[in-house]
Amino acid sequence: MKSGTAPVCLITGASSGIGAASALRFARAGYAVALGNFDASTRAAAESVAGECRALGADTLIVDADVSRDAGCHAAIAAVRERFGRLDALVNSAGTTRVVAHDAFEQLDADEFERVYRVNTIGLYQMTRAALPLLRDSASDGCSTSVVNISSLAAINGTGSSLAYAASKGAVNTMTLSLARSLAPRVRVNAIAPGMVDDGLLQHVLDASRYAAVIDRMTTAAPLKRVSRPAEIADIAWFLCHAPGITGQVIAAENGLLLNNG
Repeated sequence: MKSGTAPVCLITGASSGIGAASALRFARAGYAVALGNFDASTRAAAESVAGECRALGADTLIVDADVSRDAGCHAAIAAVRERFGRLDALVNSAGTTRVVAHDAFEQLDADEFERVYRVNTIGLYQMTRAALPLLRDSASDGCSTSVVNISSLAAINGTGSSLAYAASKGAVNTMTLSLARSLAPRVRVNAIAPGMVDDGLLQHVLDASRYAAVIDRMTTAAPLKRVSRPAEIADIAWFLCHAPGITGQVIAAENGLLLNNG
């Protein structure tokens, strides 16, 4: 990355969960952070995260980043360029889902597939594509810039909140490989596939009692007898942005759940 100024990270879906934790992790590491806010419903939460980042001494910017809109992605990157003049890391954390049983085929139609893919898969692609010129410009002296995609264990074992969600994250894993090959050597691309994350996306789509039951079930099922926290996934994102020899990898962080497949 270019020397002389603080590195910059843009995090989509930064108002809560893994996105918010990633913003704080990069802020603590001396990065300037751009917080991608999806829409008006998450603005107050984004402002709260921004306040925490500023308290850590980070130059902080909130950008409107409805990743389902290509124009919105380009506008977000334009705001980052105007404010910071560079981009060293992009964490694609924006995501959406609804809970639909995998065998409830009549409850899952094309509209739901399109809604989920528009954010989780197409949105990730659109934001990465919009960011590419700035990421490439910021890479220099043999040091690459980085994209980290937040995927899911659902992409690996076909579980998760819905069939549409699992499929969308499976597409994210495949896209990660293709992008890593296409964007090397100046930009590295990796993904993280978390298992159950307490205070993650699922908490926003289930009522309290159902959510607690899921936490209990996943804690019992995991060989490590725990679920993850957003800050743990944020630590992995930060690591991947500082691991010059790693690209095209999907890092599973699932407390051993994949061991149960045997």
